[in-house]
Amino acid sequence: MTETVRRVGAISISVCILMSHTVAFAEEDATTTRDYLNSVNAGVTNIMGSAGRESEQSKEAMDELAAIAEENAPEEEEELSTLFMANVNNSLNVRTEPDAESEKAGLLYKDCGGRILERGEEWTRIQSGDLVGWVSNEYLLFDEEAEALANDVGFKILTVNTDALRIRKEASEDSGILGLVANGDELEVVDDTDPAWIKVVYEEDEGYVSADYVDITFSIDAGETMAAIKQREEEEAEAKRQALLHAQQAKVDADGNELKLLAALIQCEAGAYNTDGMLAVGACVMNRVRSGAYPNSIYSVIYASGQFTPALNGKVAAVYNTRVYDSCIAAAQAAINGQTNIGTATHFRRAGSHEGIVVGGNVFW
Repeated sequence: MTETVRRVGAISISVCILMSHTVAFAEEDATTTRDYLNSVNAGVTNIMGSAGRESEQSKEAMDELAAIAEENAPEEEEELSTLFMANVNNSLNVRTEPDAESEKAGLLYKDCGGRILERGEEWTRIQSGDLVGWVSNEYLLFDEEAEALANDVGFKILTVNTDALRIRKEASEDSGILGLVANGDELEVVDDTDPAWIKVVYEEDEGYVSADYVDITFSIDAGETMAAIKQREEEEAEAKRQALLHAQQAKVDADGNELKLLAALIQCEAGAYNTDGMLAVGACVMNRVRSGAYPNSIYSVIYASGQFTPALNGKVAAVYNTRVYDSCIAAAQAAINGQTNIGTATHFRRAGSHEGIVVGGNVFW
């Protein structure tokens, strides 16, 4: 009996020593609750093994100590969101330093977003496309608010990562084929909830591609650096100068090249719809041009980062350089002249994916 008491006492002392060392170790180095508990359990197992588990009292002591260890273990830190969104109606200055008097690095526009590099109490260092700099927290959205806006205005882009990929009419390998896309081609995602098949926009139709051969990225508007803004403005000025030399007088302040460009986009986005559907797409672009919250030219709006998929994947350029339908040109001219059937809406997606004004196969808001 005396020997058993001695052993129990020795076990209790050893456990106390082990616990003191383990807690100290956990406080310094353990990065997760799992690491911390594993270190405690390993020590308890060794002690119990060496004692031969001779005492039920010692087992109860071990269980109690393990419970205390779990209760006091360090909590795992929640992963912080790195997403931000601009909270402005027009544009927002991005600075080279966290100071309102510092040099401008570029501009963020309405619905632009990106990645948080360093978040402070008053200023946050951000990256949006090629633009890196500091923005006052007063004009940014973070966490749930940023995610809600991003989901509202952003969209998913699919990139093909195999030599050739079939676009099926239905989500099945036995379904008919709508067409083929090549490595690097991009398509707009309609639905990616099926782990095996991705529903995409293909020309004026919708189809399915195998999820095994694509990469999907979430796209939102990106800001512009001051260098990019300067280059864009110089190119636009030169284009207008050339247009004045060769183009006839238009009904509005838009040269023939921009009219054709808008018509090419309309053909890509709504070429299969009636004239109302075509006008709606053109009006959406012109609403952005006139709003003050986006770049103020048709070209810049259409080719803004992360916006119109047909512009990003080269389809608009292909249509522009081949044949643009007369009906699309007429719709583009009407939109440029101020006609609209969607009010002041500046966004659209496939009908059924958002609340808003449904015209043709798209919903506008």
